[in-house]
Amino acid sequence: MWILYAVGSAFFAGVTSILAKSGIKKTDSNVATAIRTIVVFIFSWIMVFVVGSQASIKMVGQKTLLFLILSGLATGASWLCYFHALQIGDINKVVPIDKSSTVLTIVLALIFLKEGITWQKSIAVILIAIGIFLMIQKKSTAEENDSNGKSWLFYAVLSAVFASLTAVLGKIGITGIESNLGTAIRTGIVLVMAWSMVFITGKQSEIHNIDRRELIFICCSGIATGASWMYYYKALQNGPASVVIPIDKSSVLVTVAFSYFIFHESLDKKSAIGLALLVLGTIIIAIL
Repeated sequence: MWILYAVGSAFFAGVTSILAKSGIKKTDSNVATAIRTIVVFIFSWIMVFVVGSQASIKMVGQKTLLFLILSGLATGASWLCYFHALQIGDINKVVPIDKSSTVLTIVLALIFLKEGITWQKSIAVILIAIGIFLMIQKKSTAEENDSNGKSWLFYAVLSAVFASLTAVLGKIGITGIESNLGTAIRTGIVLVMAWSMVFITGKQSEIHNIDRRELIFICCSGIATGASWMYYYKALQNGPASVVIPIDKSSVLVTVAFSYFIFHESLDKKSAIGLALLVLGTIIIAIL
């Protein structure tokens, strides 16, 4: 059953990227992140009361709370970097780099969570790494001379690093706690961090000038994120992190498909091969 939750997480995560990209064409990425986090926060706490896990908040241990807070901070950092990269770079370039967190997550899960790794899983990781490398298209000369062309890669890489830490810390944090409650607690941390960044960067004045259409997309991306998280942490609670994360990262398939029809961003031959290798590696890990 946890595999189905992981697949659901991947679908909604892929939709999230498309909706978010549509909502940050003119809106500052930090402001958009803060607004969508409100939606995710509300969504996550509604789920807590739906499943009736709010009463168990008193039983959350100090260690669990600590790792949920750390996971929330890592998530906030990953989101801020990811959506900034998404705002200034092509979605088909940013998303594959963000998904490279799969490889680092598997390594961290092996070290800190003591999840074993077989030669089959090693081959799968190599396939995923090669696939991601092929999907990172070389920038054109015009992009290289543009400041945004140089900076989106930096933020995308940071997003991947923090996403890897999020997964491992989150896995530890939801041990012995209902997954929806764990998600709601860490979302509160992300909310505080996101709005802190808005005020630190002095972007709070832009809130009143957000385009209504973009605001709708931002809120919808928050709902999609909430759904993705709900499935993701349910899968993570019952399944091994080294398998759940790769399935979740296969959301790149959904993103690529939608970006082709909505943003007209197509893949060249090299990127298509890379996508195929990424999917193959993910399938191998999922069926092991």
